[in-house]
Amino acid sequence: MELLLEKMGALSVTLGDAADEALLEPAPGESPLWQRTRISGLFTQESDPERLRRELVHTLGEEIGQNLECEALEDRQWERVWLDNFRPMKFGRNLWICPDGQRPFEEGNFIDLDPGLAFGTGTHPTTALCLDWLDAQQPVDARVVDFGCGSGILAIAALKLGAREVVAIDHDPQALDATRANAEKNGVLGRLRIVHSASLPSIENVDLVLANILAGTLIDLEPTLAALVRPEGRIILSGLLSNQTESVSAAYAGDFDLLQPSTLENWVLLEGRRR
Repeated sequence: MELLLEKMGALSVTLGDAADEALLEPAPGESPLWQRTRISGLFTQESDPERLRRELVHTLGEEIGQNLECEALEDRQWERVWLDNFRPMKFGRNLWICPDGQRPFEEGNFIDLDPGLAFGTGTHPTTALCLDWLDAQQPVDARVVDFGCGSGILAIAALKLGAREVVAIDHDPQALDATRANAEKNGVLGRLRIVHSASLPSIENVDLVLANILAGTLIDLEPTLAALVRPEGRIILSGLLSNQTESVSAAYAGDFDLLQPSTLENWVLLEGRRR
């Protein structure tokens, strides 16, 4: 179906869940699909919907026609439409994440944010848990690593809250670009190193590691992340669901004393102190 849509001139083809069936963290090498999958093809405005429908029915059979939907979309930057509902959000006592140009009429530490195409605005519970923790702990004068930095939101928050320096690491070039742009607009770029994970420099004896990543990746990265943290330093692990807490805790228990998990909407944050 994907190849057929592409041959018909689709600009993009998207596969999605058609029956609310979550597929979280497949094993390496696996590419599972849902029991019911919705396939969407995006075509130019000049394309003839009826011609496309006829070609699909001719190739795949009459039954496919009963499940076809054609919709005309307004010409917009759809990857940014969701930002229309992005409003200033408060974390902890006085840490605010604000879309560009919006400020609440309150005092506090403000982060002006444009996530671009990278993950991290504070709207997801895992990011919110990390921001609440940072505001409560105030990492003053700390050396920090933000592993999987996304938009740079946690790295910038740590710097705004007094960190001496932060190394922001990600494998996605768009995340690194977003982190750099957001750090510059918030005036903290001078204390931030932005690094691609494929060319990881020698880093050790940091005071705090922040890792808001999926549970399977956290488990795989345990030796790498543990090696970054100085004795008595701390690590914050987020991005895991409550039913994944035990497996992630077991992976880190050899190097860290772990505290009671914090939870928000079935998502979990783990805090550990390096032995």
